[in-house]
Amino acid sequence: MIVGIGSDLCDIRRIERSLARYGERFTHRIYTDGERAKSEGRAARAPSYARRFAAKEACAKALGTGMSHGVFWRDMEVVSLPGGAPTLRLTGGAAERLRAMIPAGHAAKIHVTLTDDPPMAQAFVIIEAVPTSLPLQDAHAEAATARVAAPDRMV
Repeated sequence: MIVGIGSDLCDIRRIERSLARYGERFTHRIYTDGERAKSEGRAARAPSYARRFAAKEACAKALGTGMSHGVFWRDMEVVSLPGGAPTLRLTGGAAERLRAMIPAGHAAKIHVTLTDDPPMAQAFVIIEAVPTSLPLQDAHAEAATARVAAPDRMV
């Protein structure tokens, strides 16, 4: 079940101005070490930073807190899954809020999509609560589906 949705648009030019004016003071305040390494390794670093900024804003909206209630910029880190798809790693106040949103018997799954089309960057975040075990009824339905999908195999 979906427990949170957030989206954000970020003007890449705004990030460029912040990088030019504040440099490391800006990047160290907003981004984790991993995010800085990833963005600094790109030929065009401002769009990379802008996508991550938008993801953090979208995540804060999906958490229902915005940048308040103990949720800070560096509590949310854009990371890549093994296949390369983006997701978010939450720590601190963001992780606490996420735990409070997820019902018992469920685990959190965070879906993230990032894009940019200069001068804008955009992110969507969906927080899903996924059951940690299938109810008996669903387990039978899943087994039946598996039998239909692979009739020559015993399930």
